[in-house]
This record gives sequence, C-alpha cells and structure tokens, in this order.
Amino acid sequence: MTENAGDMMSGQWEPPAPSAPRAVAVVIPCYKVVSTIDGVLSRIGPEVGRIYCVDDACPEGSGQHVSATCADSRVTVIGNERNLGVGGAVMRGFVQALADGADIIVKVDGDGQMDPALIPKFIRPIVEGRADYTKGNRFFDLAFLRPMPGIRLFGNAVLSFLTKLSTGYWNMVDPANGYLAIQRKVLEMLPLEKISRRYFFESDMLFRLNILGAVIEEIPMESVYADETSNLRVREVWAEFLFKNLRNFLKRIGYNYFLRGFSIASVELVVGLLLAGFGFVFGAVEWAGSIASGVPVTAGTAMLAGLPLILGVQLLLSFLAYDTRAVPTVPLHQRL
Repeated sequence: MTENAGDMMSGQWEPPAPSAPRAVAVVIPCYKVVSTIDGVLSRIGPEVGRIYCVDDACPEGSGQHVSATCADSRVTVIGNERNLGVGGAVMRGFVQALADGADIIVKVDGDGQMDPALIPKFIRPIVEGRADYTKGNRFFDLAFLRPMPGIRLFGNAVLSFLTKLSTGYWNMVDPANGYLAIQRKVLEMLPLEKISRRYFFESDMLFRLNILGAVIEEIPMESVYADETSNLRVREVWAEFLFKNLRNFLKRIGYNYFLRGFSIASVELVVGLLLAGFGFVFGAVEWAGSIASGVPVTAGTAMLAGLPLILGVQLLLSFLAYDTRAVPTVPLHQRL
C-alpha cells in the first residue's frame, strides 16, 4: 500500500465538506478484454473522475491496448507484473483509488456485461447515506433472467445460498454479482491484503463487511450475455468456493456470536448442536446394533434418541431465524 494510502488508513484523511462534489473512481480489472474494453470505457459518464484499468498480466495486452487507443484523460492504466487474479487486480485498483483521494470506488468488469450507465444508481445510496456498499441484482425483474444461460442460473443459485450462509447477508438476492460500489471509509477498514485474490474475492469482501457491520443495498440491473468467453471454470473452483464459504461461515459465527458478542442465539447454537449431535450419534449406534443383533430397539431407547434430536433441530432453526434477522441496518460510515 502506498504511503498516502497508509496515512488515510490511519485516520489522518478528512472528508470534504458536505457541499463539495463527490470524487468517484472506477476500477476495471482487465484480462482478455481487448474486444470489449473500448465500449465499456466509452459509456462511463461524467460523474466519474478517475478510471483505473488494471492489466492483470493479460496475454492479449489489454493495458497496452487501452493506452494506445483511449484518449480519455481520466483513464490510468496500472500493470501487474504477474497475474494476481481478478481479486488481486481489483485490490490493486482500490489501493490506488484510495491514494488518489476517491470518496466512492466502483468496480466494473471490462467484458461488457455491466452497463456503466448504471454507475449513478450505484453511488446514490452511498451519497445519500443509506448504504456503505452497493452491488448489482440481476434477479429484481424476472425478465432480466431470460438472457442468462441456464448453467449460470443454476450455479448462481447454489453459490448465492453458500454466500448468504458465510456472509450473514441473508437479505441479498444476488450476492455473486460483481458490479459494486463502496464508500472510502469502509474500504479503508477492510484488510485488503487478506482478501482472496481470485474469483472468491467478492464473497470474501462480503464476509468481512458483515464483521464490520456494513449496510449493503442492491441495485436492479440487467447483465448482457453475448459470445464472450468466461475465464471462470466452475469445475476448477467449486471445491475452493465450498471450502472457503464454510470456513468464513465458521469464522463469522465465532466472531459475531462468541468473540464480539453473546446472546440467546449463542446459547441456542451450542445447546442445539449438543442435543442434535447426541441424538443422531446415539440413535445411529442403537440402530446399527439393532440390525446386527436382530433385536428391535425399545420405545424408551427410540425416545432417548429422537427427543434430543428434535429439540436440537428446533434450537438450530431458532438460531438460524435469529441470524437471518441480524443483518446490519445502520450504515457504518455514518456511525464513524
């Protein structure tokens, strides 16, 4: 992180007066987007003050292409010496945007699937103080789903549930969406060096935002799916996504319900796990023994296994209901 960015992280930066115009920056990770990046840049409106195109060691030379063809003075090309993944490219752009004094940073992909004309809608909830972080929602209107390939729709549904579980933002409809905007004070509080460097970075950011208590608002949008080739290979990343989402879920529960806070939900979780675990294990052992011996279990034995299991599941469901209602509602940057 640059020296200026470090100063801002330490709290020395002062926000502009309320009447001053907001400085909006756009970060575009560039990897194999030579055929689409010109169109994306041309549609970015005057509300944006700076544009950072981060060439993530692109074999097609996306950064060189932008430098050679784009005459927009707002555009700065940043080159990574080695490929860091989409998350690493975005973090590089975020750090530079903070160092240059941006108040709101928007991330847009360079493949043309995200309409830059929506940027004013993404920054409005942050400017008005309603949210710390905004992200796209492709499911607001069912008509938006028609151009989405079926395999993407199915994969997004599975990923959305895992992301809600790991991040705690149960109110999100499209957590896997990568069109986002964030307020600088909130971004400064994130450990950018620890956020996942590849495709998992969006879910990882949401997990860390929940730990901070940031408020998120979704913006209706429609994605454009043409004949572009996605760099994401589901068969290569599904195990990574599953593991990291489960890891973040356990960390979030530990942080929010035991380390930084303790409530009736914490008790429900512990007692529920103990009762359900005992009932399941005891019942399985007795069932296996009954099959091996040919002697049916008694009603009392069945009750001893079934009752704790039922009570445990009820307590876990009660904890889950509490967790779904514990979504942050007061913007973090307003509290700061």
